[in-house]
Amino acid sequence: MRSAILQLPEQRTSAERRRVLGTAIRQLERADLYLAAVVSMDVGDRDVRRLLDHLRRDLEAVNRHLRAGRLRLTE
Repeated sequence: MRSAILQLPEQRTSAERRRVLGTAIRQLERADLYLAAVVSMDVGDRDVRRLLDHLRRDLEAVNRHLRAGRLRLTE
């Protein structure tokens, strides 16, 4: 997997691309867990909460996009 990630995208096989996308999706899921942990700390700052919500929405959008790309590779 590490070698597939280090290769340039145009050098990857479709199987390697699927594995790289799967790894990216898992990393985004981990990032979402960290953001959820920060949200649960309730730091009491409305601007921070708004920015965290924005980050989580962006993270979800990237995750959906990567999942759709992975599905296209399996078709």
